[in-house]
Parts: sequence; structure tokens; C-alpha cells
Amino acid sequence: MNSLVLPSGWTAIVFETIGSTNDEALQRAEAGASEGTVIVARQQEGGRGRRGRSWSSPPGNAYSSTIVRPQCAPERAAQLGFVTALAVCDAAAAGLPATRAIRLKWPNDVLVDGAKISGILLESAVGADGTVDHVVIGTGINVAVPPPAGVTTYAAACLRDLGDSRDVPVVLQAYLTALAARLAQWRQGFEGTRADWLARAAWLGETVAVSQGETRIEGRFAGLDADGALLLEPAGDPPRRIVSGEVFRPVG
Repeated sequence: MNSLVLPSGWTAIVFETIGSTNDEALQRAEAGASEGTVIVARQQEGGRGRRGRSWSSPPGNAYSSTIVRPQCAPERAAQLGFVTALAVCDAAAAGLPATRAIRLKWPNDVLVDGAKISGILLESAVGADGTVDHVVIGTGINVAVPPPAGVTTYAAACLRDLGDSRDVPVVLQAYLTALAARLAQWRQGFEGTRADWLARAAWLGETVAVSQGETRIEGRFAGLDADGALLLEPAGDPPRRIVSGEVFRPVG
């Protein structure tokens, strides 16, 4: 890990074991750590995902949290989930056989042949002026170890089982290099990020279901709005903008 070649100006701090790379990165961001500071761990004892879910973090996978200082409105900072998913996609595509189908599920899941290969968690802090001071981009990529059977309610896989022979440092370096490039693209405006995400979108044009707590809405996945909201067209109802929720394919 210590031999990682990072994007210009970036710094990696490597731990053998840590509670959570995101927690460490958040503390350092609050203390003034610069953009491009990356916390890396070989394993996490308290890894977590979206909505407070625990995230299995054994040795053999790539765990990192990157500090970004976007100085933008919270709504725009939320687009960093698309940026990160594209970076994971780029890194995975560099090592997987071309026959593997890599797709992106709104808002930031990366699927290979329908199985999830990573977890992404964004955590941020807003300054006194209302702009986002820093975002910590936490990412866990399943390189050689998939989640244990029965732990997840969705299909999951690791890159090794899908035909990617690279080890953790190589995958992590590919991801961080891609993340820097995708951040630069995003800073030029969201349209390029949006177009690239849609080119890999899972179930675009198909019927999907969106779960929002106890509410479930079905409709045609029509695309992304200019800000990244999911555009849903329920049968017989006006189109809707979805800004949060879990997307899945309805059964039956």
C-alpha cells in the first residue's frame, strides 16, 4: 500500500486496521487536512454504508476515504456520488474481461453482471456560509473477498471471482487515479458526468420501483434530471423527480 502512486498533490495515510476510514478522514478534514488526503486501511472494524448499514470489511478488499473540498452548494456536492461511482466503474473496467457488463444503479451502486462490487458513502460538513466545506468519499471495493453469504439482501461479488486478477494496491491506485480525473470533469460542470453515468445506467428505459421508507412508486426510468435527480414516469401519472430512495426492479 505504501508504494501507491497517487494523483499529483494527493497523500495517502495507511492503516493496517482501523475502526472506520471515514471517521478518520472526517476528523482530519475538520482539523484542516487538504483535499486529496486519502485514508487507506487493509481492514475496518466498524465500516458502514448508506443509511447506517454495516459494511463487511475483511482483509483482501480496497477501503479508502478521500477528502474533497468542493466549496459548493449541498445539492451540487451530492453529485459526487455519481462521480465516485464512475471512478469505481473505470477502475473495474480496467481489469475485468470485456464480456462483463458493468452498470450503474442510481444513485451510486456499481454492478457487474447484476452483482454489487462496492459500497460508497459520502459524508460532508457545511460551513457558516451555507456551502459545503468538505466531503469525505468513502469507498469499499470488493477485490478478492465477497460479502459472506446471507449478510446482504442483494447479489454481491468480488472482482477476483469475476475474472480480475489484480491485487488490492493495483485496484486502489486505479480507482484513485480515476477519481481525480472524474473530479476534474465534474468541476467543469455536471453534464459530462451525467452523460457518462447514463451511458452505463442500469435499467434505463425500463420499469423500476423506488422505495422511500414505507412508500413504493413504480414507473419507467426515464433518465436523470440536470442535477442528478432520477426521472420516473409512473403509468397514468405525471413524471416525478426522485431525489432519494432505493431503486430496484419489481418482481413479477
